[in-house]
This record gives sequence, structure tokens and C-alpha cells, in this order.
Amino acid sequence: MPHVPGLRSCYAKVQRLVYFGRMLDKIRLHAAGQLPSDYVNNLGDAQFYVLDGRCCRFLGVPYADLKARTLAGGSDDEILTWVHARGTARTDEECHMWNRFIVKLGWRDERTAVLPQRIRDSGLVGKPIETVIDHIEFDEGRDPVADRAWEKV
Repeated sequence: MPHVPGLRSCYAKVQRLVYFGRMLDKIRLHAAGQLPSDYVNNLGDAQFYVLDGRCCRFLGVPYADLKARTLAGGSDDEILTWVHARGTARTDEECHMWNRFIVKLGWRDERTAVLPQRIRDSGLVGKPIETVIDHIEFDEGRDPVADRAWEKV
């Protein structure tokens, strides 16, 4: 995948959470017809393992509701405040665990088996990819290892 204008890094935080802002970006880009087709299958919460679904389940808000709220407008912070008011209240500790879970996904867990094939399919063999998030970042032209992105989480 090439870099997608307007689609931020998985490591970027909105308040206490990584990935959430990226999910909002995908919602907005898809609605504007600017999200590449390769990303569309991973929108929403219909598939158990996709990151959007994991994030929505963690927050206790259905993806369809989040999508409608996002497209109604407002800042990322406003949308996250709305999510916290309607979903599952999360402590700072739970948000920290979410962040650590997401950035390590694919490292010694149920996604480990699929990661090598994804790396081969995207032509990234030889890159220091250890996690699903590393793969996404390298695939979009960012280098999370050189940036030590996990240290900012």
C-alpha cells in the first residue's frame, strides 16, 4: 500500500488511545470516496480480527454508531468524548493495556501465523517487522523501528 493522504499512523493517539484516530480517518476517507479499495474490507466490526472491530468492542460502541457520529462532524476529541459517554467506561490502566495490545498484535499471539504471509504479499521481506502494526506502518511508507514509535505510546 502506498501512503494514503489523510490516513494517520496506527501509533497516533487521540487522548489516551492509539489507533482510534486512524479509524476515524478511514471512516471519513471512505465517505469521501478517497479510501483505497484494499482498505474497505477491513472497515467495521463484522470481522472479529480487524482492528476497527477490536477498537469498537473495547470501547463498547457499535461501528455503525461510531460511523454515523463521525460523519455528523466534530473533532476527534469530541467524538471520543461521545464514545466514552455511550460506550464502556475505560480507566487509564485499561487504555494503557489496549495501547500495548494493539502495538504488539501479531507478536506471539493468534495473528502471528498470518503475519509472514502478509509481509511476503506486500514485498516487505527483510524489513524488521514483528507486529501487525509494524507491517501496516512499513506498508504505508513509515518506519516505526527507526522512529521507535512504540516508545511514544
